[in-house]
Amino acid sequence: MKFLILFCTLIALQLGAQEDAVAKEYFKNGDYEKALLEYKKLYAKSQSNIIYINQIVSSHQQLEQYDDSETFLTTLLKRVNYPAFLVELGYNFQLKNDLKNANIYYQQALESIDNNVSNVFSVAKNFQNHSLLNEAIIAYEKAMVIKPDFNFYLQLAQIYGEQGHVEKMFNSYLNFAESNPIAINNIKRALNDFISENAESESNVMLRKMLLKKNQKKPNILWNEMLSWLFIQQKDFNKAFIQEKAIFNRQPESLSRIVELGTMASHENDLEVSKTIFNFIIDTAQDSDTLLKAHYALLQLEIKSNTKDNYKDIDTKYLNLFKEFGTFSQTLKLQIAYAHFLAFYMNETERAKNFLEKTLMLPLTELQKAEVKLELGDILVLQENFNQALIYYTQIQRNLKNSSISQEARFKVAKASYYKGDFKWAESQLKILKASTSQLIANDALYLKLLISDNKYEDSLQTALKLYAKADLLAFQNKNDEAISILNTILETHKTEPIVAQALFMQAQLYENKQQYQKAQHNYESIIANYREGILADDAYFKLAELYTSYLNAPEKAKDLYQEIIFNYADSIYFVEARKKYRALRGDAIN
Repeated sequence: MKFLILFCTLIALQLGAQEDAVAKEYFKNGDYEKALLEYKKLYAKSQSNIIYINQIVSSHQQLEQYDDSETFLTTLLKRVNYPAFLVELGYNFQLKNDLKNANIYYQQALESIDNNVSNVFSVAKNFQNHSLLNEAIIAYEKAMVIKPDFNFYLQLAQIYGEQGHVEKMFNSYLNFAESNPIAINNIKRALNDFISENAESESNVMLRKMLLKKNQKKPNILWNEMLSWLFIQQKDFNKAFIQEKAIFNRQPESLSRIVELGTMASHENDLEVSKTIFNFIIDTAQDSDTLLKAHYALLQLEIKSNTKDNYKDIDTKYLNLFKEFGTFSQTLKLQIAYAHFLAFYMNETERAKNFLEKTLMLPLTELQKAEVKLELGDILVLQENFNQALIYYTQIQRNLKNSSISQEARFKVAKASYYKGDFKWAESQLKILKASTSQLIANDALYLKLLISDNKYEDSLQTALKLYAKADLLAFQNKNDEAISILNTILETHKTEPIVAQALFMQAQLYENKQQYQKAQHNYESIIANYREGILADDAYFKLAELYTSYLNAPEKAKDLYQEIIFNYADSIYFVEARKKYRALRGDAIN
């Protein structure tokens, strides 16, 4: 008997769900007469179901049956004390252009909050559903006056944002953040749509003034954090650093936020500020891990910003650090970086190899050994000892199968084979890597595979492809002038071959490394003019736009190029960044 009851109940529930789905489908497709009929059937079985009630009202209104909707709501209100229906009735009068009666019911709905403050949830929501935003604001504000424990600042911020009242919106978001600091990241995401990289934009200035005023009136780490975030968006890392120091002075438990800021400044090429930050960390940190991170970052900055004349000083600094901290597994990252510096900057490849071979004798995990072998392989490629390099890369693949470092090693196997002209083997490895779990490796593998497959059949000797691979190797060896010269040979003697676009692009990047920006500009323009249907067109547009903004002082030209990506290359990896930069150049206050 119990089983029979359960079976019947399940059948009834299934039939109800089917009827509900049918009604939804009719409404979704605009067949409101059929939808109304179905929802009335459902309502007859469940007269307390708000969804059915709202859909009956909406169906009547879509059919312009305002009197029927009014009758339905009036009858309902006699039976149920649910003030949100007063909003519905008022809106029904508004649809009939009877604003006088509409406002009477809106006022009654608002007054219901005085009698029972909890009515605000349904009343305000219904006002919002009908875009009656001023009334929704009144409802939320009234409820917070009656019951200060209620916090509707988030809802108010969203409404003010819809209305374009940016100052009120900022204020509401900040009020919400103050009472709910755990939501700070969500608040930042919301505010991010209304500010830009331009520190002088109206919205940026407004938010900065509000935060400073709040911090002066009632100091709170929250405001320092928000100010730091705002300055980071504006790429003003020095001002962000001031705020982060203020936070650290009040909460000196961790320097992780300041480490992160120094790294960001470095990535944005604000090298002097980044150096200042990491020097502060070295002077302040108490634990060896943080100190090592800071020393490592500082040395990378010095390598980046110094000339060969200063390399001896950098070499000495590395050696002094090993004296201070030792050559153990804890300093492995620093040891690998030192070997890279010796090989790729000081051209002391044998010294670098010997140093890493000693490192391999330390008690290391398999992953740590793989990291050392990866660098050893790179140094051997630098020496053009490809077969020895392949041994190290293959050992990594064998010992750490299916790991991310194993996939990186496979890509280096392909790259080494490509450098020495073994395009068939390189291509076979690249086919596997197209499905790599690392998106970066997968993209690099796809690009190199296309380069090989698009150019290997041009002539039986693969002359142009071999020249290009040689130029690529020279670029890897930091022999930029020689690489540029070989690329010139391709451009002069293989003018009709598809590899010309790649040669122009690589050469442009090498010109940028040498700060020869006009020459890079010429190459990018050549790609845009002659190869706009190729895979490098969006790259050329973006790189040229970056040149115009960063070095050639031509923001209007940059804006046109970003716009080209937005309208014609929607699937480009540069699309999001191009749209952001275009809007910043256009001076949009709101994203």
